[in-house]
Amino acid sequence: MRFLSKAVFLSFIHGGILLASPVIPGLNGNHPLDEAKTGHLLIEELRCATCHEVPFATTMKLAPDLSEAGSRLDLDYLKRYLKDPHEVHPGTTMPDVLGGLPDAEKAKVSESISHYLMSLTSEEVQVKAMTGDAKLGHEIFHEVGCISCHAPQSKNSERGRSLGHIGGKYQQGALARFLLAPLKVRPSGRMPNMNLTSSEASALEAFLGGEAGKPAKPDAKLVALGKANFEKYDCVACHTMGNAEAAKGPKLQNIDLKKGCFTSKGANYQLSDDQAKAIALALEKPVFFSDEARIEMKLTQLNCIACHTRDDFGGVAEEIDEFFHTTEEALGDTARIPPPLTKIGGKLKPEWLNKVLYDGLSVRPYMKTRMPQFGRTALEGLPEVLVKTDKLPQVDLPPPNRQEQPMVRNGGHLLLGTDGLNCISCHNYNGKESPGMKGYDLILTYQRLQPGWFYEFMKNPAKHRPGIIMPNYWPDGKAVQTEIMGGDTHEQLRSLWHQFSLGRSARDPKGLQSKPNKLEVADKVRVYRGQSRVAGFRGLAVGFPGGLNYAFNLENGALSAIWKGEYLTANWRSQGAGDFNPSERPIQLAQDVAFLRPKDSGLKWPLKPVMTKENPVNPDPLYPKNLGYAFRGYALGKNGNPTLRYLCGEIAIEDRFEVKSEKILKRSFDFDAKKPGVLHFRALTGQIMSESGGVFKTADLRLILGSEVETVLRSIGVDGEQELLMKIPLGPEKNTYSIDYEILR
Repeated sequence: MRFLSKAVFLSFIHGGILLASPVIPGLNGNHPLDEAKTGHLLIEELRCATCHEVPFATTMKLAPDLSEAGSRLDLDYLKRYLKDPHEVHPGTTMPDVLGGLPDAEKAKVSESISHYLMSLTSEEVQVKAMTGDAKLGHEIFHEVGCISCHAPQSKNSERGRSLGHIGGKYQQGALARFLLAPLKVRPSGRMPNMNLTSSEASALEAFLGGEAGKPAKPDAKLVALGKANFEKYDCVACHTMGNAEAAKGPKLQNIDLKKGCFTSKGANYQLSDDQAKAIALALEKPVFFSDEARIEMKLTQLNCIACHTRDDFGGVAEEIDEFFHTTEEALGDTARIPPPLTKIGGKLKPEWLNKVLYDGLSVRPYMKTRMPQFGRTALEGLPEVLVKTDKLPQVDLPPPNRQEQPMVRNGGHLLLGTDGLNCISCHNYNGKESPGMKGYDLILTYQRLQPGWFYEFMKNPAKHRPGIIMPNYWPDGKAVQTEIMGGDTHEQLRSLWHQFSLGRSARDPKGLQSKPNKLEVADKVRVYRGQSRVAGFRGLAVGFPGGLNYAFNLENGALSAIWKGEYLTANWRSQGAGDFNPSERPIQLAQDVAFLRPKDSGLKWPLKPVMTKENPVNPDPLYPKNLGYAFRGYALGKNGNPTLRYLCGEIAIEDRFEVKSEKILKRSFDFDAKKPGVLHFRALTGQIMSESGGVFKTADLRLILGSEVETVLRSIGVDGEQELLMKIPLGPEKNTYSIDYEILR
């Protein structure tokens, strides 16, 4: 039995105002949880186990990080919110901890805590506030997926979390900064990273934010009192501050649910009767969670089921279906509605599943709804349990031996083209556009899919993806095309699988539009994102007027190529799987993670995983994350020049290039470290010569260091290969360093 499948919203009357019970978006739709499991989920989402012992294991949602609250929030908003959270933000999961106090005392306590929170600021370099386009913000909000958890702003809806409180909550620019990196403040991923650009975040701020608050100087006396009250009223139970410890209440199963947090005299959550009943049942009969039940719980907690189905639950609600769009309408609903998650652990290879979940990787550039990034904390254990639970029968599609290789390879090539099944009439292939509809790039099939799922899907596409327009070329397991590979279904599918395994080296099928697009730079800086042999799967190419260009590996955070002359050629202009190559011979640089804060400076530099034609799937997709790297987007400045923003652990880095002369690019870094230390930068690899102080060169490139820093030039292998490391000292203030890159050819 599914419980609370519709929003249980209006619960109490307070001062003549109807107040909302806590809103958990995943419980608003077609979720799979019965009443006891719903209660278990509520206990986790409301953080009951912080103060109370519960008779089962929990993975509690983390509360927002308030360590920099004074850098982003408005003082007046904090006063109002702390005094009456459920009136100011209907549906909040934060309890009214001051609800039992007389009004006058409540006002004093909330004011003091507000001043204390406003004192919590950092020296972090703030991104300059941009003027956003509210109309564009409205479009983005209703298009990229916000409406899956928040009510559509164009409708009077009880669905999802209300955003009516946002106006006046944030200081100027702070909402945009939050939207660019929400996991920094809300690490549990209930507000995920939607992969927004700076301009998109500013547009959303203009649409949602209303009149921004202004920075306010906190009162020193109230700060001290507020800190004491923050501990006294047990705010530290959810919001960690220093060494303060939360008070422990009685075991939750021993509590009279008609008292305490369930009433206005305690830390009142404004629970509805149904929510209280579900919690009581979960305590009375603790639930044993099978692996499948754990999956159901996690998909409901993160509200994955607002966009995806799994088995018989989840899916896009009729109320918001109109907001899911595509640029390829001829491909039907499967081009606008995110794919099912049924047997997803058996569908995707584990390496690719990790990329989708942890990096928001998408192969459907035509789908306007985006795959959120929920973060490691929220997703911990999910990929593994999906793979374990969703196992499919193994299918043997062995690579051809030397004797049969020409026949198998030719068979797959023929099937894809106009003399075969004409797959390229609806699908892009190997970064090149289809002459017809622009469906998902088939060359990624081998990297993404497990052979068993591929084999069964191809024999009955509509079974696995209802509504798909793809024809069934093997109905009842029999091949429609009987002239290729002898009409043998197994051999045809094997030949296609082998063709996809060739990756970028695969021949173009007959009928494919293969003419590349030549991109040029005019009077403004030009930016292009896509795959590239010089910049990896997530590459960025930047071209300057005058002919200097560089490529950056966004996946690992490395300057990967520099060249002079014409800009690039791109195989297609859409985002996603489209690729690019420099129009001139580039100076290739290392694509490994470039910044580290190692405990032992003598350790070898950790290199990126190696992929080959035979093994094209990344064996360590978490390589950059495990080393502390996280890309945070880029902001376009004067003349369209991007400033790249990324992290090395807790160190925020801004990285920008500018033309210094005909053959010199100047690179400037701004570092913002929370604590002093030394940051290691791998500036150059190859056969390196040291010239005068702070100047190093290879055969093609000269590096001129703009500041006096300690450098280490050390051997890394045979043939005289070396690496140049810079040890950059970081202090508590903003740190700036620069390097000149001079092309020598």
